[in-house]
Amino acid sequence: MSGTLVLDCEGLSKLVQATPELTEWLVAAESEDIRVVTSSVTLVEARDPRTKQARFDYAISRVNVIPPTEAIARHASKLLAAAGLHGHKYAIDAIVAATALAAPSPATILTSDPEDLLLLCGPGIRIIKI
Repeated sequence: MSGTLVLDCEGLSKLVQATPELTEWLVAAESEDIRVVTSSVTLVEARDPRTKQARFDYAISRVNVIPPTEAIARHASKLLAAAGLHGHKYAIDAIVAATALAAPSPATILTSDPEDLLLLCGPGIRIIKI
């Protein structure tokens, strides 16, 4: 593998919707042998009841789902503390950040919320607004 592409809620939502932008990212990742991942908590955050379950399940089958282990949760907690952010509002962003930081590098996060993830990840992760 030559890196990791991490989908946050917006990235996963765009995958479920099969947007051309996300499709291009997946094709590029596959051609470069880049692993595409999302956190298992992102599945919950991205679930839209208007989307048919089969469509959602198919989209999820195209990525590697990473559970938030205790190590990831502890790292996420430390990231929140270092950034001065409260877990009540930023818990899932922190888990996504810790997942990306634990992934094979170089890692890139596709997100609609680059400011918070930049604050949590620091310079070690490439953050791209989608």
